[in-house]
Amino acid sequence: MSTKKQIKGKKILNILEEIYPSVPIPLNHEDPFTLLVAVVLSAQCTDVRVNQVTPSLFREGGTPNKMAKLPLKKIEKIIRPCGLSPQKSKAIKNLSSLIVEKYNSKVPESFSELESLPGVGHKTASVVMSQAFNIPAFPIDTHIHRLAWRWGLSSGKNVIQTEKDLKKIFPENKWNKLHLQLIFYGREYCPARGHDLSKCKICQLYRRKSNFK
Repeated sequence: MSTKKQIKGKKILNILEEIYPSVPIPLNHEDPFTLLVAVVLSAQCTDVRVNQVTPSLFREGGTPNKMAKLPLKKIEKIIRPCGLSPQKSKAIKNLSSLIVEKYNSKVPESFSELESLPGVGHKTASVVMSQAFNIPAFPIDTHIHRLAWRWGLSSGKNVIQTEKDLKKIFPENKWNKLHLQLIFYGREYCPARGHDLSKCKICQLYRRKSNFK
């Protein structure tokens, strides 16, 4: 028997499918390694900015072997527009070295192995598992966390709880596409600021009446 939240989830899915029957992956990449690096760069940075920076970076270090051999200062200089360049450059160089040494220059295909890499947390691992390997995952970014609370799908205490709540509501075979649909919908129709209720079909149905955020 479906719960009230699952019934709500089904209606939300239908709306998202109508608006976004297909969704592109926001970060430009060629393979699992370049996607992994792009996701690391995307922390506290827009996808647009990451996509502006990665062509130069991948010309120099488009494989784990090439990236591991690049001088740290060179990586840092290229990625500076993405912010947090000292930390991100170290993470990128170190994860590249580890992939070469421990995984035969191939990005590992498990959550535990990905999360053991420098600079790779659960969200980053989830994006790579979902978008590079097509393994069901539900990466939770700030957009999805906010929308789940706003629509009464989750308590909104933290992203870990939000992920658990959404996985219970939505079928596993929808997760990979759904997390992208939610990101695009949040940006286009349901932003944190300047929200226009007349344009947001889902909030018209399910918006929390108090403490709207």
